[in-house]
Amino acid sequence: MADAVQYVTLGIAEDLLAVPVERVREILEVQPISRLPHAPVHLLGMIDVRGQGVPVIDLRMKLGFEKVEDTENTRIIVLNVTVNEREVTFGLKTDRVFEVTVLDEDRLEAAPEIGTKWRSEFIAGIGRRHGKFVTVLELGRLFASEEAALADSHAA
Repeated sequence: MADAVQYVTLGIAEDLLAVPVERVREILEVQPISRLPHAPVHLLGMIDVRGQGVPVIDLRMKLGFEKVEDTENTRIIVLNVTVNEREVTFGLKTDRVFEVTVLDEDRLEAAPEIGTKWRSEFIAGIGRRHGKFVTVLELGRLFASEEAALADSHAA
């Protein structure tokens, strides 16, 4: 089990999601975010992470959930993501972060074609952790839009 894929599990509303741990650069508490004019509602703005401007995406809004106020559990996960064959850095604001873990099985189930709250192209697969479903996000597709253009323009 030493070569099992590890994930950072996180929560949005009552849903349990995951991102591959090798994509996570760091996990931050919520901090002031500089707004960007005319940005899409899910693009919150920019934060400074060790001297680098990093765009922050509200995962709740990106996936079509209702906006809520931040809590003491709200976190920003700083991720390195491959988008259009380029490595870019994003902050992903989420309701909470749980743990770094492996899923109950190495193999993910395919994303369902119907019955999801968001487009299934954002789902890499469905796993299980302690009997609960865990939706593993397809980060490249989740960020492959105007966010990629923004990150490219801020790459140093």
